[in-house]
Amino acid sequence: MLAAGFVLASVSYNSCQFLNGRGNVQEQDSVQAEPELRWGIPIGDYEITEGQIQNGQVLSKLLLEYGVGSQTVHELSLAAEDVFSVRKLRAGNTYYILQSHDSVPRPEYFIYRISPVEHAVYTLHDSLYCYRDTLPTDTVTNCIHGKITSSLWNAMIDAGADVGLAGKLSDVYSWTIDFFGVQQNDSFCVYYQDIMVDDTVRVGLGRVLASNFITGGKDHYAFRYEYEIEGRGEYFDETGASLQRAFLKAPLSYTRISSTFSNARYHPVLKIVRAHHGVDYAAPAGTPVMSVGDGVVTTKAYDSKGGGNYLKIKHNAMYTTEYMHLKGFAAGIQQGTHVKQGQVIGYVGATGIATGPHLDYRVFKNGVAVNPLSMDLPAVDPIEKEDMPAFLEAIKPLMQMIGYTVPSDSVQ
Repeated sequence: MLAAGFVLASVSYNSCQFLNGRGNVQEQDSVQAEPELRWGIPIGDYEITEGQIQNGQVLSKLLLEYGVGSQTVHELSLAAEDVFSVRKLRAGNTYYILQSHDSVPRPEYFIYRISPVEHAVYTLHDSLYCYRDTLPTDTVTNCIHGKITSSLWNAMIDAGADVGLAGKLSDVYSWTIDFFGVQQNDSFCVYYQDIMVDDTVRVGLGRVLASNFITGGKDHYAFRYEYEIEGRGEYFDETGASLQRAFLKAPLSYTRISSTFSNARYHPVLKIVRAHHGVDYAAPAGTPVMSVGDGVVTTKAYDSKGGGNYLKIKHNAMYTTEYMHLKGFAAGIQQGTHVKQGQVIGYVGATGIATGPHLDYRVFKNGVAVNPLSMDLPAVDPIEKEDMPAFLEAIKPLMQMIGYTVPSDSVQ
């Protein structure tokens, strides 16, 4: 593939002669092959050596092995400072040395891979300078199926997908599926985008286009629908109901539930039975905690009775949420701060009375504690009835990819 941002050499035609079947000389045009470019350089002109930066290795020491003097490296480092400093080379990252095909090879370029798609190109001949080159990427679609035997992460790996797809899927269903309650033998089908370089190297993930997550024997469909007028996309189920809710299903990324909502729980520290009107999420200290919905911080304080650092957020006239045992609060979070759904408000800790780092998350409806795991909040912004035919037509290819068939009587 050709490096992005560089102009291709034009195709030229040279006349040549050959003998036809009757022994006569005949003219024929031949096409001169275009040089293979990478990093904006015709790599066929050079011998390429690939290596990895070693621990403690600096550019001057590396290039000295190829006959490049320390004064040249010093001048190059000054010239490259505003593009990519040679002091930022990291152990383990790949580099390339391009040498001439002369009888005594001369190093002409040093190329450092900043990321799978971006390189710093340092010239070692004529004037010394540096530029960044970004390899072109392609977006390809894939469809995977999987069954959970231990965790969603492991199931993604077993299915051959980037492990980051687990997080993408969690984001899609963050309002409708409690991933802390995912069980063995739950399954999924996901149609999604991979970002590739050279059609072989996966460098990132695009969007989830459609999915079905089966948990507890129930299908949970999600289809991304792009609004032509607004220029935005959201996820809806097969009925046109939005997957978005007023509250997220959980206030932090997937870990595990260590204690559920109960009117009589044996306290592991106090050694007594008392009500526990929240859900404990065990997670490593420092794990970001998010507000489950839009609201205003009404309390930021330390609860000396056991809750440690905690926050209360009022979402509307009916609902308030509480987040306890926090290690600390996110920057800018104060009493009176307006927060958005999914905004980081603090970090998991073990302040107060706690056996280990976890979040004690509580929900109050009209001042009365309710079980967060059994809340059933209405969806927002469903597809309007008159728009359903267009919606179903738009997502029909996505439905086919994950094996969903639209009932014949769906569209009147």
